[in-house]
Amino acid sequence: MSLPTRLPPPRPHHRAVFVSDVHLGAKHCHAAELATFLDGLRCDRLYLVGDIVDLWWMAQRRARWGAPQIRVVEALHALRRAGTTIVYVPGNHDRALRRVCGLALPAMQVRRRTVHETADGRRLLVTHGDDYDAITHFGGLQERFGDWLYYRILTGNQWLNRARRLLGMRYWSLSEFLKQRSGAAERYIERFVQAGLDDARRRGLDGIVCGHIHRASLVERDGLVYANDGDWVESLTALAEAQDGSLRLLSHQGEVLAALPARAAKVPVEHVPRAA
Repeated sequence: MSLPTRLPPPRPHHRAVFVSDVHLGAKHCHAAELATFLDGLRCDRLYLVGDIVDLWWMAQRRARWGAPQIRVVEALHALRRAGTTIVYVPGNHDRALRRVCGLALPAMQVRRRTVHETADGRRLLVTHGDDYDAITHFGGLQERFGDWLYYRILTGNQWLNRARRLLGMRYWSLSEFLKQRSGAAERYIERFVQAGLDDARRRGLDGIVCGHIHRASLVERDGLVYANDGDWVESLTALAEAQDGSLRLLSHQGEVLAALPARAAKVPVEHVPRAA
């Protein structure tokens, strides 16, 4: 007697998913992992929150474009054909696309920034985050040295994870590990978080969804949501909204790394029991 075949659990259908800092065409992009993630994705709305195609890298250096990058593009087309609305918010590495902001192209909408309303009524600013560079960056020689060092760390991260794959080990971010132990990096990230929250507060919104700094995060501070969907160079993460409005930070394998529950519904005054 043959045993019954156990079917895989159904894939969750997200209300919205946010992905940024893919850097397609650049050396350190994890395109294969992103393509696999998108192949298994089901969502009503997909936000591409900047630096999806690294036009800056492709103009400065030799583009890396092969089968994994083509799989990413094909996966995005498959999502659109399945009914997913795709909204592209360009960043600083795909800045040229800002020239067509406001247009609804055949495959996607392009917006300089936008507001996403969750199922529980929270209104979140969706922007790449490079608008805050004037507030957060040091500038000068210190910043140029930081860019040079960061590039070398990413190369080390790439070689380390190739070795880990050969040994059957999971992905681990060397660059994220080092940033968490750098006081300067932590101070920079804190300034960025505060700048984003201040911007959302000025606009009368309930929080912000962004990318840019390659540090995934999902927290609530002073009543506002700060959600950074991470990147596909270091953290390999995405942000997802469930049908009830709750938010989850996901790894490239679908694991929940952080979560914020849906906002509790307000009880109408007439439904509040009166004291005897």
